[in-house]
Amino acid sequence: MNEISIRTEFIKLQQALKLSGIIGQGSDVKILLGEGLIWVNGVQATERGKKIRVGDHIEVKDMGEFSIIAATEE
Repeated sequence: MNEISIRTEFIKLQQALKLSGIIGQGSDVKILLGEGLIWVNGVQATERGKKIRVGDHIEVKDMGEFSIIAATEE
């Protein structure tokens, strides 16, 4: 499972998928949502702007799974 680190309280689902490399543009998430391929914490996602927070788990069927972690300060 891959990890996506964030420095803010939350990011939007489309931003998380861009960071993961699953999609190239935020608008590409509409296709995946329409096909029912995205699950957040075990619940099928329906909003591309859904707030994703540290500790959340995203699964994109047949493409990958990602956990959201807090970025460490350097």
